[in-house]
Amino acid sequence: QVQLVESGGGLVQAGDSLRLSCAASGRTFSIRIMGWFRQAPGKEREFVADITWSGRSTTYVDSVKGRFTISRDNAQNTFYLQMNSLRPEDTAVYYCAADTMGSSSGYDYWGQGTQVTVSS
Repeated sequence: QVQLVESGGGLVQAGDSLRLSCAASGRTFSIRIMGWFRQAPGKEREFVADITWSGRSTTYVDSVKGRFTISRDNAQNTFYLQMNSLRPEDTAVYYCAADTMGSSSGYDYWGQGTQVTVSS
């Protein structure tokens, strides 16, 4: 089992920055990839970014490239999403997720989510 707890959400203005954190606990040695997803009201959940446990590979959805940065601190078992130049369309509940070695279908552990609201 892996437990994930997000933090760092809030209400900001367009152009501001936020850093989301995801603290992982439990069988963290089994994590292969950590990802961030988001879900806006009335929309489906979408992929935002991911990073391998080694940190050597990252992926971003086009809409956040150049603005968001995913990183990890393995010593602290914590993952981050630095969000700069925020836009109103970034408003959503943000979730971190873990893809572990025991999974045959992608991300198998999810956090509870943290709300990010960007006002214009």
